[in-house]
Amino acid sequence: MLSPIEESEFYSELNKKEVKWESNDVFNPAATVMGDSIYVLYRAEDKSGKGISERTSRIGLAASANGFEMNRLSKPVLFPRNDDQKEFEWPGGCEDPRVAVTEDGTYVMLYTQWNKKVARLAVATSKNLKEWDKHGPAFANAYDGKYVDEFTKSASIVTKLKNGKLVITQIDGQYFLYWGEKNVYAATSPDLMNWKPIEDEKGELKILMSPREGYFDSQLTECGPPAVLTDNGIVLIYNGKNLQEGGDENYTANTYCAGQALFDKEDPLQIKDRLDKPFLVPTADFEKSGQYPAGTVFTVI
Repeated sequence: MLSPIEESEFYSELNKKEVKWESNDVFNPAATVMGDSIYVLYRAEDKSGKGISERTSRIGLAASANGFEMNRLSKPVLFPRNDDQKEFEWPGGCEDPRVAVTEDGTYVMLYTQWNKKVARLAVATSKNLKEWDKHGPAFANAYDGKYVDEFTKSASIVTKLKNGKLVITQIDGQYFLYWGEKNVYAATSPDLMNWKPIEDEKGELKILMSPREGYFDSQLTECGPPAVLTDNGIVLIYNGKNLQEGGDENYTANTYCAGQALFDKEDPLQIKDRLDKPFLVPTADFEKSGQYPAGTVFTVI
């Protein structure tokens, strides 16, 4: 289990001093496998502000050989630096990683850049999960930059199971991802770094799935871990948030629960089925505390 700690310090180029970078919260993680261990990349916030998104976020790394005991690095692995991403990441930082791996062992992270003005999906790659190369906003080059200054986050790259390991795959010669928080959208890429959102006939983002009145996902349908291509379709696991009014009365208002949707493997824009009830709900005390006391489970793998 990971919890906030005061001991971790590192020199922040943003603050120009040593900071306790994971002293306030650790949450919204991603998980992947390297060698014989599970690695968790998690969002950590310092105490520089009073509420979520008012502080600075950085991404830390922890490893576990048994799934229970975590060994964490004392310094973050992805964070706002004085680099070419400064305008997108200062002062809010790097948030909410989603991680998948290619067959050749390149780890691809889709994360949120937050400058406290606009949230942007961005791409970073690594061979060892510790050193990351930032490639900037995922949609920067699509449609002459049409979406680069739009609010974008939460991306799920399509993967498949090969030789016992989930690896990034292609659909019709392109990499494919589902993304979005309020609705579920899609995007394609030839290289995993430059992504093109899919538009409808009006030239607007094509909505594939939306919140449903009266259900556990009545407020949000936020894309979760890497989607999985199976013989029966593409499984997308997502985080559904319940409305205070107009949601499912079986669940507390503002609760985050885990849902699943199935998309057609031949036409990944076409939804085939969707759970009406969540398959994972917050029940433990530690799932009903912290920033979201209404209750939260956040799917990572």
